Amino acid sequence: MKGKKEKELRHLRRADLLRMLIDQSRENEQMRSRVAELEQQIQTASTGTPAMESADQPANARHGDSTSQSATALEKELHRITYKKNFHRTLRSTISTLITVAAISVLVATLFLPVLQIYGSSMTPTLTDGNIVISLKVSDFEQGDILAFYYNNKVLVKRVIATGGQWVSVDEDGNVYVDGKQLDEPYVSELAYGECDIEFPYQVPEGKLFVMGDHRSVSVDSRSSTVGCVASEQIVGKLVFRIWPLGSFGKIE
Repeated sequence: MKGKKEKELRHLRRADLLRMLIDQSRENEQMRSRVAELEQQIQTASTGTPAMESADQPANARHGDSTSQSATALEKELHRITYKKNFHRTLRSTISTLITVAAISVLVATLFLPVLQIYGSSMTPTLTDGNIVISLKVSDFEQGDILAFYYNNKVLVKRVIATGGQWVSVDEDGNVYVDGKQLDEPYVSELAYGECDIEFPYQVPEGKLFVMGDHRSVSVDSRSSTVGCVASEQIVGKLVFRIWPLGSFGKIE
């Protein structure tokens, strides 16, 4: 969430990560060449010069010691280069995995499971300001479902009251009727007529949804011609799960 506490580790842009992978690939090529060169030097140092007879024996011994030390130094350098090469390979693999996971997460969140944060009080007590919820991309909605939809470059969250073709009516006390039957609404703590400028009974147009907020006295919803009924192309998804706060973690009803 923007505006929240920033972590000490800064987030790299995708371009930065790709540039890092390219740089590491070039460095790996250089390290491979260096490793091949060191292996050749070790082979040469290990072979040394054939031993000569008695008079030159002390010099040959010293030469052997020098060759052995040279081979040991080269082996240590080879070990260091190899370790560095393996470290960079592991780092590159980790960064590639993180990029892939991030891309998949963004794709899933965008196409299938949009994550939303609740602002305002139009859905209290069911949902309160600051709640973070997961929505599901679906095409069919039933009475009582909570949905998110686009309205004037904003995302509103309301509850489905009636679907296309049904008749809706609200009396002065705030009681809601669908097709002449009063709804049982345990999710509403206080009934209210609210902001209403349409004529009841009202028939919901085909292919649209009549929605209302659970906080009836403050919610601006389908009772107002300003918002009206919700068309399918406006819908973000059906709210199914609350992930924050942890004390309210669970299914949304």
